[in-house]
Amino acid sequence: MIKRVHDIKDDRRDALTLWIRQFPGLEDATPTVASEDASFRRYFRVAAGQSSWIVMDAPPPQEDCRPFAEIAGFLARAGLNSARVLEADFERGFLLLSDLGSIQYLQALQQHPENSADLYKDAMDALLQMQIAGSEFKDQLPRYDQVLLRAELEIFRDWLCGHHLGIEFSTKDEQAWHATCELLVDAALRQTQVAVHRDFHSRNLMVTPKDNPGVLDFQDMVCGPLTYDLVSLLKDCYIKSTPEDIRINVEYFHRSSPDASSDSTDNFVRDFDWMGTQRHLKAAGIFSRLLHRDGKEHYLQDIPRTLEYVSETTEIYSEFEFLGELLRDRVLPALHEASQ
Repeated sequence: MIKRVHDIKDDRRDALTLWIRQFPGLEDATPTVASEDASFRRYFRVAAGQSSWIVMDAPPPQEDCRPFAEIAGFLARAGLNSARVLEADFERGFLLLSDLGSIQYLQALQQHPENSADLYKDAMDALLQMQIAGSEFKDQLPRYDQVLLRAELEIFRDWLCGHHLGIEFSTKDEQAWHATCELLVDAALRQTQVAVHRDFHSRNLMVTPKDNPGVLDFQDMVCGPLTYDLVSLLKDCYIKSTPEDIRINVEYFHRSSPDASSDSTDNFVRDFDWMGTQRHLKAAGIFSRLLHRDGKEHYLQDIPRTLEYVSETTEIYSEFEFLGELLRDRVLPALHEASQ
């Protein structure tokens, strides 16, 4: 979740205020802006005495908060320290949630890098717990299937290459792009399929005094590739670790995961790297779409970091020669020029 810098719509805020004041102890509560994310959702904090809660505003028809409530139940039964739904008005898109605090992993990692090893271990342990317990409910989740994986890759070509940078693909480019996408999608589908958060990164993890971390924004969970959430965490679009630290953490997860430990470390690292390429291409496209479609300019600053992960992977695996050339010769120079 990201700090909001502009005013919310007063009509929904007024309705939300009246809604929360019907609950015992909150009769005089006044919501204050807490944060927002890359969707239409907005978050407020309400306090009474020494206690506080979070209120989600998920305006229909753009948002549906039912999946959030359903998955919150799954995660609670799995024993994760995740936001709990205390009250709900699904028709109007209001949820009253437990408050997991105000210290994001991103803030903690930036301000106290000496604690990063412990923070990442806690997060990986929570992810392992979710994947293991998720075997009980993963079949009730939407599938991260070939259609979705492929469509996500097209966000990169359509929104970053095309809409933002004006890069056109020749027939030869189209063929090479299609072959690259097929490699990435096939590799993802060959992985063990588990419960996937989809945004398990430093802006959706909160530092908590016990049962760290607190897990947020899980409403888009799917059943998908084993390494997807690990990539989101360790190759984070919002903060970059050293390759050495990433490797140490990947190996820790590989040793600890019952779904991964039967595979070799090298194969697992390859799956991790290739999954990261799919995710980061999608993310770079989404950051561009957030600007051009939704007017959210600040995500542009995260594109270079995100594409750096992709460039690093193309230097390791010869299968991505076209992608490496596309980034080096066309995308990155155009991105630099557009930022001037």
